[in-house]
Amino acid sequence: MKKVVVGLSGGVDSSVAAYLLKEQGYEVIGLFMKNWHDDSVTISEECPWLEDSNDALIVAEKLGIPFQTVDLSVEYKERIVDYMFKEYEMGRTPNPDVLCNREIKFDVFLKIALQLGADYVATGHYCRKGTIQNEDGSETYQLLSGADNNKDQSYFLCQLSQEQLSKTLFPIGELQKPEVRKIAAAKDLITADKKDSQGLCFIGKVRLPEFLQQKLKPKKGIIVEVPAEAEQLYRSRVKFDSKEAELAYTSAKPVYHIEDGKVVGEHQGAHYFTKGQRKGLDVGGTKEPLFVIETDVDENVIYTGQGKNHPGLYRRTLFVTDAELHWVRTDLALKVDETLEVMARIRYRQALEKATLYKVDGGLYVDFEEKQSAITEGQFVAWYLEDELIGSGVIS
Repeated sequence: MKKVVVGLSGGVDSSVAAYLLKEQGYEVIGLFMKNWHDDSVTISEECPWLEDSNDALIVAEKLGIPFQTVDLSVEYKERIVDYMFKEYEMGRTPNPDVLCNREIKFDVFLKIALQLGADYVATGHYCRKGTIQNEDGSETYQLLSGADNNKDQSYFLCQLSQEQLSKTLFPIGELQKPEVRKIAAAKDLITADKKDSQGLCFIGKVRLPEFLQQKLKPKKGIIVEVPAEAEQLYRSRVKFDSKEAELAYTSAKPVYHIEDGKVVGEHQGAHYFTKGQRKGLDVGGTKEPLFVIETDVDENVIYTGQGKNHPGLYRRTLFVTDAELHWVRTDLALKVDETLEVMARIRYRQALEKATLYKVDGGLYVDFEEKQSAITEGQFVAWYLEDELIGSGVIS
């Protein structure tokens, strides 16, 4: 009998994943990851992990499976929280959920599961795994989007490797969310009607500015409004002698100066803000709301533009360095000068958009057919062939 360790989070999805695996004849062990109890960085008055671990225990008892709690808070702080602070300090916007899957669930947690003699780990993610049989007898694993388009979570797993996929099962990937709740209710699981968790992976609800202020000190600076006309001048038509020169231009971050606009307010630190942000600027008196179009953490200036159609919010191309480029399907990795037409997204829940990948020395350009709003450094771009996620990278 194959042994599977399920990451029981105290939510309905992982509860049903554990139930389905047991029904399929696996020997199932439930493991709850305690990833946060650092009092020096408080997150909210609530203590979500206590309630979640109790719910996970009740589910395990109901299913008649062994249950353990593992404390991964040291690894979580080092690999996720410290990384987040460092990225924000540099003016980038990290995605902790993608990192959490790569660094915690499918690395530290997976290793613990294998030490317990498990053949696989399983999670309640809405995605699917495919297996291609190669001529030499080896297998290639596919990361496929979940059957429920509203809940597809393949984007969050965009950094998984072939080795990690070989040891992973996604039992609810073929189901729709209402079906999962129906199964939980039919089996009288305590999590059947529990709301989906919001906020940071394993941490719960977070007021990000307050969270960041505990490590990144406030620093007063100015807010500059850049008129749309100035932005259009910046992006005036230029002739290029090569495709790579054009891509380098269309992927370049605009460089603003205070004299490009007018000072309209003050802020408490450019590192607390991210591109596309509207809340927290506290500047009134404009015809349309202001959006952050760029942050300059060195000069501590926030550049803004009026309205969500301000040209400063839009860019067609982004770049991923070789150091931050990842292929789930290593057999499909591009060589220098190769191109590939794909569908891509730059954030969770975004509809997939047509794009072309261009591999060059030092990295990879992702060139979208349509301009994208708020391409943000530090976030992940993921690309697909049909419903298969084949690679990803951190936007530079």
